[in-house]
Amino acid sequence: MPKIFTTLDRIKPVYDVTYKIVLVICKLLLIGDILITSMCVLGRYVSFIPDPAWSEEVVLTFMSYMAVLSAALAIRRNAHIRMTAFDRFLPPKVLKVLDLISDAAILVLSVIMITYGWNYASVIGAKATYVSMPALSKFWMYFPVPLAGIAMLVFELETVYNHIKAFYQPGYGEDALVVPKTKEEEVAKS
Repeated sequence: MPKIFTTLDRIKPVYDVTYKIVLVICKLLLIGDILITSMCVLGRYVSFIPDPAWSEEVVLTFMSYMAVLSAALAIRRNAHIRMTAFDRFLPPKVLKVLDLISDAAILVLSVIMITYGWNYASVIGAKATYVSMPALSKFWMYFPVPLAGIAMLVFELETVYNHIKAFYQPGYGEDALVVPKTKEEEVAKS
């Protein structure tokens, strides 16, 4: 079984590049948010700086892209909040199975985000326009949902692979799957 893991490990650079691309997109969106908001605020008080009417809608759209894309990035880093109160009382194999069940739920969510998000973006979003920018379709306001669904699917597939790999390689991922023991437990054990 380790031979297939060696073969599949060659895909990791693709995940790394995808992660970096999504991270750069989030950073650019944040920079855009800061610049547009700064221009809007300064435009209210400084007469020669314009205060564009479209600033609020663009900032909110950028923020929605950042929110859902950064949530997808957190999947890869395993940075989402999780309930770990009972992890130290469960055997490592049970934790691995529970992680796979959690992964299946996230995969289902990502597929729902892709299908329903695309439906909303292409049907509802295509029929409306931004109030301050009538030439721009609201498709772009709804598009972050399917886009994040795709990113979540990509990163979650890597997570599933890592959790399956943990079953076949002793010690692989144990530190990420098991909560460290408290000092009291260490003292009581010795």
